[in-house]
Formats: sequence, C-alpha cells, structure tokens
Amino acid sequence: MWSTLSVGPAAFIGYLSISTPSSYANSYPITTVLANQLRPYSSTVLPSFIPVVVSSHPPSSSSSTISIRHSSALTMSTPTTTTTTTNNNIDGKAIAAQIRSELRQTVSTLPTPPPGLAVLLVGSRRDSQTYVRMKKKACEEVGIASFGYEYPDTATEEEIVQKVLELNQDDRVHGILVQLPLPAHMDETRVLQAVDPSKDVDGLHPMNTAKLCSTGTHVGVDKLDWTKLQSIPFHIPCTPQGCIELLDRSGVELKGKNAAVIGRSNLVGLPVAMLLMHRDATVTIVHSKTVDAEQVVRNADVVVAAVGRAEMVKKDWIKPGAVVVDVGINSVDDPSSKKGYRLVGDVDYAAVKEVAGMITPVPGGVGPMTIAMLLRNTVNSSVRIAAAKGDKDEK
Repeated sequence: MWSTLSVGPAAFIGYLSISTPSSYANSYPITTVLANQLRPYSSTVLPSFIPVVVSSHPPSSSSSTISIRHSSALTMSTPTTTTTTTNNNIDGKAIAAQIRSELRQTVSTLPTPPPGLAVLLVGSRRDSQTYVRMKKKACEEVGIASFGYEYPDTATEEEIVQKVLELNQDDRVHGILVQLPLPAHMDETRVLQAVDPSKDVDGLHPMNTAKLCSTGTHVGVDKLDWTKLQSIPFHIPCTPQGCIELLDRSGVELKGKNAAVIGRSNLVGLPVAMLLMHRDATVTIVHSKTVDAEQVVRNADVVVAAVGRAEMVKKDWIKPGAVVVDVGINSVDDPSSKKGYRLVGDVDYAAVKEVAGMITPVPGGVGPMTIAMLLRNTVNSSVRIAAAKGDKDEK
C-alpha cells in the first residue's frame, strides 16, 4: 500500500552542538514537508511505512505543512509530533538534543553519586582531542560525572591496560571509553577486551558483540524488546544504535521491510545490520565484492551507508521513497570554503534527497546521535550496576 506525496529537493562523527533549541525542549522533531517547496520535476513516492498525516492546524499565510508523525507503537513521555521546516531531512541534531533532555531528567532522579564516564585519550591527534572535549561537555549538560585520562604517544600498552583494569574496580565509573584510534604500537583488541563488559559503553567488547548477534529465537530464551533499545540489558555500539533511534523517532516502520547496509565494519556495518534484523527487517549487507551493488541497494526500503567513500551512493541507487541513513564522514576539497574542504557523507546528498522519502544530512544527521547514545549507555549502565549491587547486598 503506497501513499503518494510530491516533495521537493532541498557527522562529523561526534557532537556538533550541545545547545538545546528551545523549540525542542519538550518534543522531538520529525519531518515536515513545506508545500511551497514542491517542485514538479522531483516527485517522490513515499511508501506507507513512512507515516504521513496532514496537519490539522491551519497553514500560515506563507506555507502549508504536512507533518510526519511517530508510530503509535512508540511509548514516549514527550509529545509524539512536532513541526520542523526540514522537509525530508531527519534532523539528528534536534533529536539528539531531545534525548539529552530526557537523560538530564533521568539523571536528576537517580541517587548520588551520579553516573560516571571515564575517557582514556592516548596521543595528540587533534580530532581525538576534539571528540573528547565534546564528550566532556555533553556529560556536563546531562549531569554525568566525567573523568579524563590523557597519555602521550609514548605510553605503553601495559600502562593503558592497567588503567582500564583500575577503572573497572572504580565505583564512581559506570562507563569506560578508550578513544580510538590508539597509537600503532598498541594492540587495540587487547586494550578493548580489558574493559569490563558491564562498563563497555562503546559496545565493542566481544561479550557485548556476541549478545547482539544472538537472535534468541529458540525455545527457553528470554525475548528482548528490541523496539525499546534503552531496555536492552547490555551495551549496543553507539553509532548503530543512533541510526535505529533516528528511524524510530522519525516514525519509520522496519518490520518486514527490505534494508541494505552498505559496509561490513565491526564498528557500524555489522552491528547496525543485526539491529535491523532484530527489528524484523530483511537485511542485505553490501560490500566491495557484492555483484551489482547498485541494484541490490535499489531494492531496499531502508538504506544505511557506512562505507567511508565520499558520495558513493548516487541518486539512481535509491528507490523512490526509500529512507536513507548516511553514516559516512568524508572531507572533499572545496576552494570556496575557508578551510579549503567541506564534509560530506557516503551519499550524494543533494541528488539523493530528490528521490528519498527521508534522509539524514551530513553533518547534522547521525553524528550528533553517537554521543547521545554514549550518554544513554552510561546512564543505563549506572542503573544496571546499582541494581546488581542491590541484589548482591540482599543475598
């Protein structure tokens, strides 16, 4: 069943802005199509899994609006609709701001001490230093205690592992994040595996990966509610979790839909494919050896691009009305920019936007969600650790 609507053309992995827009203080955004932006040569067919309802309020003198609502199956403490002038963009920046607002309220109700996040930074990479500053600022906004540990490039692997083991035993710390990449002389796998899985808020420990890859379909296994990611009793990688959260909060139905994940990395491709499968989507992973990748992607209702190649996904790859989530972050030369470059995703945004039902921009799409999910993992960890300690004390 298809609903037809003509719409016009129109992360940095990290936290691009932590200011909370006043218009999103008590609601989270979803897509609104401005009727006066419609262009006849760029009609897009929106499939029925993108919920569309015509706003009941009268249009302003300058434009009329069509609001896209959240699925009624979602249970939120905040209003389920809002109006934004982002046409078919999925506004990750505003959704992340709403999640931080929700987390701030949650943290305010928790007993002291507050949830704590420890971040280990090894080396002097400017991008890593920037990410760490962003995470610290985000923690302050939400009310999470942050503990920073910085080491020079000359630090030894053993020194870092020992610090991780120390933090595993620190009751103030509920989440441990080792900022990647590590210097070349360190074994990244060994360092990450030293983190206690219960404090692995990056979701990269093999134990957490194994749990994510367990479908739990056989008799006798407790069934998890994958429609409520915050209820999952282990840590899910932040960027993949953020992708699904964007889709959920934009009202995109995943059950029974065809999904294509472009890229098979351990950080994004594989975990986001598992999350889509847990939501009963039929998932195809597209990679460098896939035959006729364009056609495979063209069959998908939902496309997640996480391959690390600038603007690789073109307009003719996308089925009209498909939802496109662009995880990529790439710099391309741009003499008109003060920096001499600009940031783009793995999707040819300007062209694909003309046919996509919804699309995440770069920047401002998936990027802001990564830190929002890191914060949520840390808060969830503090709650679970406190509950486990309470159970232990009772015994």
